[in-house]
Amino acid sequence: MTTTLIGGLGIFLLGMKYMSQGLQSIAGASLRRLIGAVTNNRLLATIVGFMVTVLVQSSSVTTVMTVGFVNGGLMSLTQAIGVIMGANIGTTVTGWILVLKIGKYGLPMLGVAAFVYLFCKNERLRYLALAIMGVGMVFFGLQLMKESCKFIHEMPEFREWFLHFQADTFVGVFQCMLVGCILTVLVQSSSATLGITISLASSGLIPFETAAALVLGENIGTTVTALLASIGTTTNARRAAYFHFLFNIGGVLWISTIFFWYVKFIPWLIDVDVTKEVVVNGEVTFPETVTAIAATHSVFNILNTLVFLPFAGHIATLLTKIVKDKPQEISHLTSLDIRILETPVLAIEQSRGEVIKMGILCDEMVEILKRLLSQETPDPVEVEVLFKHEEELDRMQDEITSYITHLLAMDLSQEVIAEGRCQLRMADEYESISDYLQRIAKFRLKLKKQGRSFDEPHNDSLLEVLAMVEGQLHQVTEAYQHAENQDIVAATVQSGSEIKDKVKSLSKEHLDYLSEEKVDPYINVSYTSTLNALRRVRDHIVNLAEAMAGEK
Repeated sequence: MTTTLIGGLGIFLLGMKYMSQGLQSIAGASLRRLIGAVTNNRLLATIVGFMVTVLVQSSSVTTVMTVGFVNGGLMSLTQAIGVIMGANIGTTVTGWILVLKIGKYGLPMLGVAAFVYLFCKNERLRYLALAIMGVGMVFFGLQLMKESCKFIHEMPEFREWFLHFQADTFVGVFQCMLVGCILTVLVQSSSATLGITISLASSGLIPFETAAALVLGENIGTTVTALLASIGTTTNARRAAYFHFLFNIGGVLWISTIFFWYVKFIPWLIDVDVTKEVVVNGEVTFPETVTAIAATHSVFNILNTLVFLPFAGHIATLLTKIVKDKPQEISHLTSLDIRILETPVLAIEQSRGEVIKMGILCDEMVEILKRLLSQETPDPVEVEVLFKHEEELDRMQDEITSYITHLLAMDLSQEVIAEGRCQLRMADEYESISDYLQRIAKFRLKLKKQGRSFDEPHNDSLLEVLAMVEGQLHQVTEAYQHAENQDIVAATVQSGSEIKDKVKSLSKEHLDYLSEEKVDPYINVSYTSTLNALRRVRDHIVNLAEAMAGEK
């Protein structure tokens, strides 16, 4: 009995994971668009939270991911509140999936889908098979848990123990809620606890009222995941996690005051008889109780959202007052958050945003360098900003590399793997560009320190090449920002050839100048080194374009 229950629960949880993974891979672009659609409109944010949770099949993943977005400054607290409320409604879809009377088809679904997943070459079809395989495992796991409950039903000791947990008084209701909460905290999945509750209720071990109380307790237990995820995050991210806790516990408290009316209202609403027994192959089951449990879960979360939605803005203000900002809170250079790795298609989108930031910082460095080369005495403030940008780019590359390395260790689609490799290359190229730009600034500062400077023709020629490099770099960063990768290699190679020819021409002119005029050795070394550095920047920009196009 114990091994069947544990085995069934394990297969159920693994099925949920595979179903989530398959759906995420199939709906990758849709997920990215959904998260991008989140605005301060609370209703729209709630709809997005619902749809994302349906796709990832876990409100915990959606909530933890939302905490991660708030932590990185990509989502405001008001937006997060809407998404969290929608996630609570989205998680109830799992209950309705379990209502489907296809438990006996779970194993055949799992078998057929496994063959497709193992032997099919089409990646999209493989991930569809993985999602179906997950559904099959969910139903097979649920079937095993129901079978173990059948053995429990035949044991008087267990039946007597279950009688202690009856939701027939307010004390009993709160006891059942506590059990549901603890069970959810232990298995870290409200869907798994719901599966166990459905198994117990459909076997007749617990009445509908007890199952309803357990389901309400599960809503509190699921908030622990978000609270744990908020440890070590920014103040705003902690506020989002605290809202999730307040939203669920507040809802459970108000619904518990009308609990006995509520458990009579649900069967009436969906027109089912929760006491109706059905005998199949000598087994007594209560199929209509399962439907009532799913409805209990859904109606509670919809009602709770309707109650809280008008006050979302006020709650955000209240949380801001109660949870004070930390003095001198240190923010990360990047908005990357390891919590978002649970959803790879969104994680890769986050790292893409950071690579774009690296490109923008490089663009700013070129603009600053142009001003420094144009000044007779380099502005110390601008020099400091340029050097600071270079340090930031170094650290951003380290963060991006660590993040994508963790991501690539997961089971991913080829599309995500290719994008991850591209981003690793691009981060490295941008960091190398920043090194050369800093080196050019150092050449100029060294000359100034020695009391030397370029003559006007030489300085103008360097500014001309730098302007060409700036245009080429901006072109590549813009193309990546707007996902216009098709013709970027040809355009970059063409502009790169022009820069290469210009550098060759200037080097030749400089050699001719050296044979005609006496030139200070330091000036000579600084000029040729600056030209070489600009040529190397040009090479790295071409590498960026090739990485974007997927060329090796």
